[in-house]
Amino acid sequence: MNVFIGQFNNEYVSLRLDECWHCCKVLRKKVGDPIIVIDGKGKMAKAEITFISEKKCDAKVTETINVGASSKSKLHLAIAPTKQIDRIEWMVEKAVEIGINEISFIKCKNSERVNLNKERIEKIVESAVKQSLQAVIPKVNDLIQFDQFISNVAKNQLCLIAHCEEGEKLNLKSLEPNQGPVLVCIGPEGDFTLPEINLALSNGFIALSLGTNRLRTETAGLYAVISIQQLNF
Repeated sequence: MNVFIGQFNNEYVSLRLDECWHCCKVLRKKVGDPIIVIDGKGKMAKAEITFISEKKCDAKVTETINVGASSKSKLHLAIAPTKQIDRIEWMVEKAVEIGINEISFIKCKNSERVNLNKERIEKIVESAVKQSLQAVIPKVNDLIQFDQFISNVAKNQLCLIAHCEEGEKLNLKSLEPNQGPVLVCIGPEGDFTLPEINLALSNGFIALSLGTNRLRTETAGLYAVISIQQLNF
């Protein structure tokens, strides 16, 4: 059953404008067809289309779907976009399917990509949410300078920075299950610089090890998401 994003109003729901076009013109749905609707904030329901056009689509809720939280810990991934944008887009899609709450993009000293199409990323995120039958759409933040990001980070969470430099580091296996909000920072293809690492550490971040293998940026991001979410089931 196809999943769409809409706004709930008691036992009725109205699809978002762009979702109306997709429902009507692309999938050619008709009055009476069953669909699944989410509001992106936690609600999900089965519904039956009562009116449909390319600019308006209404449906009546037939069954509310109880969507349990996929994780007791909120996961925020901050990552430097790769030079080849398709690699980071692929990672975003898979990370959302696995389960994250928020994603930020950081511009570092060694970053090769200094711009990002946020609207395109948001579309990828929404598509992944619908494909994986989730009800909450993760927040996507604008590309921001690394030092600005660090200075704005909330302190009521476990803040981790993965890097390749020598030194004492936390192993993911030592994390406690369902321990609360977690933020993981993944650097660019050239890694974080020492000043960037020291800046993060001086602001309460903990150095994180992702193993002995040298990972690509998108691989490191996905590995971190999988490893942390494995602790929460």
